[in-house]
Amino acid sequence: MSTIGEMFAVIDLAGVLTNAVLGGIVARDERMDPIGFLTLALLSGLGGGIIRDTLLQHGPPVALTDFRYALCAAIGAAIAFLMPIGGRGWRAIFPYVDALALGCWATAGAQKTLALGLGWVPALLLGTITAVGGGALRDLTVQRVPQIFGGNTLYATSAAAASAVVAGFWYSGLAQVGVLVGTAVGAGLCLISRRRGWQLWGGLSWEYSFSRKPGQRLPHIAVRMLRDDAGGAGGTAGEGQR
Repeated sequence: MSTIGEMFAVIDLAGVLTNAVLGGIVARDERMDPIGFLTLALLSGLGGGIIRDTLLQHGPPVALTDFRYALCAAIGAAIAFLMPIGGRGWRAIFPYVDALALGCWATAGAQKTLALGLGWVPALLLGTITAVGGGALRDLTVQRVPQIFGGNTLYATSAAAASAVVAGFWYSGLAQVGVLVGTAVGAGLCLISRRRGWQLWGGLSWEYSFSRKPGQRLPHIAVRMLRDDAGGAGGTAGEGQR
């Protein structure tokens, strides 16, 4: 099991480094100085784990007790600040490292929650937060809508799936197997959805129009469903008055 723990530590730190670089890329887009690069790198790479450990209230966050986490985040900020990012090599490696990190973070968050005696619902919640919380904090800091809220391939969903697998194996008495399977499920779903462009359904689009005839006290409200990009049927979905 020590070998698995060492492997997870490597993946975990690689995920911190990768997401710190992403934070630095956002800082470059916003034309920030080195302090901005470092701040967004720390938020992006460490934010999810810090939120999880703070909510669990079981000792200080691991990012504050293990210097390697902050060091990897700082290295990621330096890479984004000093080097051109976005070449062919980066595009080839990043999806795999990012997917592995997501699966590892979700699994670690869920397992830590269960080990402290909480149920499967907190495990799903904190496993997902561990994986996506840093990116959300990064986006909110620069006043962007967090990418996990839509317009992207499955990410938070992949983290939730990994957390659910961990919880299922935990209650079956196979916690160690759940660590490996959960990581594989989270990483695999993230990679497949990215390659195939899978996204969650964005809901129906509606158009509202208001009209009022002479002498009519309340407006007439017409609601029409719009055609989506896939060519779905549109038409008047309903009308009403108030």
